[in-house]
Amino acid sequence: MGPNGVNAENADNTKATTQGGAPLSGCVALVTGASSGIGAATALALAREGAALALVARRTERLEELAATIRVAGGSCAAITADLRDSARARRAVEEAVRRFGRLDVLVNNAGYVAMGAVEDIDPEDLDRMVDLNLTAVLHMSQAALPHLLRAAAYGPRGVADLVSVSSVAGRVVRRNNGVYSATKHAVCAFSEALRQESTGRGVRVGVVEPGLTSTEMATGPGFAAARGMAQDSWLRAEDIARSIAFMVTQPPHTAINEIMVRPTAQEH
Repeated sequence: MGPNGVNAENADNTKATTQGGAPLSGCVALVTGASSGIGAATALALAREGAALALVARRTERLEELAATIRVAGGSCAAITADLRDSARARRAVEEAVRRFGRLDVLVNNAGYVAMGAVEDIDPEDLDRMVDLNLTAVLHMSQAALPHLLRAAAYGPRGVADLVSVSSVAGRVVRRNNGVYSATKHAVCAFSEALRQESTGRGVRVGVVEPGLTSTEMATGPGFAAARGMAQDSWLRAEDIARSIAFMVTQPPHTAINEIMVRPTAQEH
């Protein structure tokens, strides 16, 4: 694995990105939480499809490492440092991406946080962080991006634009000691469906991807494995989710994939 938690072989394969005729050639994609895990893997996957990337996260050094990988492969990339718990900074991140590239065709809301614990025991700071990152940031990023996505759909080369939010199986299946996280992810699913209905007929496809247990920096600690009785080597990889996101946003204009749930083969619930 590379410094961003991304398979090095996948990073090398980014060299296929900027050739003409790629599905996202001429498009700009903004990915939040791009410094590691699913976000970094998604950025590489979208670069392979021809997109220029705006990478957003808190860790500047990690973002610059990933941006360098994409640039070495011939891609175009901007690293934008932002703590998305600050709603004003979240909105500015969208505007900075548009200022740098002149457009926005794809938004991937991936940044998130999880802290397991019973409602009566969970640290209030962890509670606030989950709500702020998992839900509030998604709302602000989506609202700020929507005018640009509508413009890209109306005047861009594809005739569509895409807004994808990474939710979780926990957004459909509630478990004890995971109530706050599940609540935020349920809300992301509800918001995405409402936005999908509002955007129907205007060319902006809204989708949600719901991973099961995925091996990332965020999913650490004994609670995750013990809760499912699954060895970590049976979990999903970040690249598995990135492929689902790339599949969603590279469909032909008349096709909208609105929801994908991805579980490890060994995960029952």
